[in-house]
Amino acid sequence: MLDLDLFSIARSSVTAPAGCGKTQLIADSLKAYSGLKPVLVLTHTNAGKGALEARLDSAAVPKSSFRVFTIDSWAIRVISKFPARSGSNDQMLRLENSNRDYPAVREAALRLLSSGDIDDILAASYSRLVVDEYQDCTLPQHAIIGAIANVLPTCVLGDPLQAIFGFREPTVHWDKHVRATFPELGVLNTPWRWKRVGADGLGNWLLAIRAPLLAGQPIDLRNAPPEVVYIPLPNDAAGAHLKRMEAARIKAPNKDGTVLIIGDSVSPSSQRQFASLTPGASTVEAVDLRDLTAFARTFDPAHEDSIKHLVNFAGELMTNLGGQELQKRLASLKTGRARNSPNQIEAAFLTYAAMPSFETAANALEELEDCTGVRVYRHEVLHVLKTALRAASVGDNNFYEATVLARERNRHLGRRTNRVAVGSTLLLKGLEADVAVVLNPSVMDARHLYVALSRGARKLVICSPTPVLTPAVA
Repeated sequence: MLDLDLFSIARSSVTAPAGCGKTQLIADSLKAYSGLKPVLVLTHTNAGKGALEARLDSAAVPKSSFRVFTIDSWAIRVISKFPARSGSNDQMLRLENSNRDYPAVREAALRLLSSGDIDDILAASYSRLVVDEYQDCTLPQHAIIGAIANVLPTCVLGDPLQAIFGFREPTVHWDKHVRATFPELGVLNTPWRWKRVGADGLGNWLLAIRAPLLAGQPIDLRNAPPEVVYIPLPNDAAGAHLKRMEAARIKAPNKDGTVLIIGDSVSPSSQRQFASLTPGASTVEAVDLRDLTAFARTFDPAHEDSIKHLVNFAGELMTNLGGQELQKRLASLKTGRARNSPNQIEAAFLTYAAMPSFETAANALEELEDCTGVRVYRHEVLHVLKTALRAASVGDNNFYEATVLARERNRHLGRRTNRVAVGSTLLLKGLEADVAVVLNPSVMDARHLYVALSRGARKLVICSPTPVLTPAVA
């Protein structure tokens, strides 16, 4: 028995708090669907698309019942088939300038859909439309969905309290835009994420604090259930850092349990520091891998200082490489002035220095992974880096081009995390773990705070100078 019948009316919206079974409801609805034409399912990110497809696969939903796309990729698909009618062109579709080209794609898609020229094709291709994570829709995307809804019965699902992404284009307001266009079918109110592990009290508390957070009111952790662990922070920065480090090392209460450590969104370097200092932890990376592409622009094995460049960047991905001391030792070893033989780490870099190339750089990185005491804490960056180095070594693309291609392929694979993962609310939204550790709640507005608090299914650890959390002004 479905909680709500998504296909019962022509236009509808569902408000879906975190952990209340939204994705499962979509999967169950599609599994029960028996129509002849597939349901079009749209979402926002490739990671979200991957998560949806994985859930549909695990629920054994017939692939003939659905077609899943991101909103933008579906728009590109449609306008590329009707370039004259949509006013699109090859330059726009190459997406070389995302700030310019994505808005142009959306404008072209809306122009085509609003014309009515492909209404018959839409109706012949799909039976209806379901849109996930609707709180993240920009107004141009909302207009696109509204135009499709003129042809296909449409249900949209989302949560206004999880609208944390900032875009150049304004995003929808849940009352003014979403409910006004798609009348509310219902609100999901069973905290399945917590119920299934016996943490009903935590799940019910998270539902209860939604209204105060939406109103910008403070949350008093002294009224929280026992699954919420409050760690008071001292006033001095050094003492507060030590307390946060202790919190980051808290283990899950269950065997093979997972932990999400949620750091400061505006400080990726502090997130990396916590990952490097927390046993078994790795970072969750932003899809643009900005520091890797910056490295790729300047790294050239033919340059005299390329080994220094490689050493420094490797030190941003792995622990215990030695930093400045390693640089001094390598210089000493290369000139024959060193008294002691090279260790494993030094030998890996010396092999590269003897014959510098993209291939030997990749070989050196792989040797470093096997060195005693070295731990990779930025797995995703290292994987893309090695892939790009191998590609550049065969000469199909220069190193920067190979890095961009490897990065783009990687972003379509879906997010993979270690048992202990470190990131920000923006990077960890959509993920869940047995334990969530919130390091900096005082800098979060109500939406970011709710996203952070709702990541942990069994335990929630909160570091704060005070037990009263006051949402920051957005």
